[in-house]
Amino acid sequence: MKKQNLSEYIEFSEERFTKRVVFKEGQSTVFLLNFKPGQSLPAHKHPGTNVYLQLLQGEGTFTFDGEKVAVTKDDILVAGGDEELSFANDGSSNVSLYVMLNKIPDDSYAKDV
Repeated sequence: MKKQNLSEYIEFSEERFTKRVVFKEGQSTVFLLNFKPGQSLPAHKHPGTNVYLQLLQGEGTFTFDGEKVAVTKDDILVAGGDEELSFANDGSSNVSLYVMLNKIPDDSYAKDV
């Protein structure tokens, strides 16, 4: 068992967005992306895995395969690995995104208990 506090990974830079890894275990990883207003994440894909995203604070706009999706605090999204995604903090406050990438061993790991 490991325990972390996400507030320790919320760190902003004037130059560019920051990425702070919370966990990395085998092929799974959890990290925070932190954006000041006007900062953005370039378009990219995650081949072979889904990406799970939760907006912890702020607001902004994702673009998934050319479709814009406005998001605010507590919104959760999932994108397939072949979907191209980007993000822009087009709001007036800081943004922190919780991101998880993983490959589960089998479907029993993805059921409510």
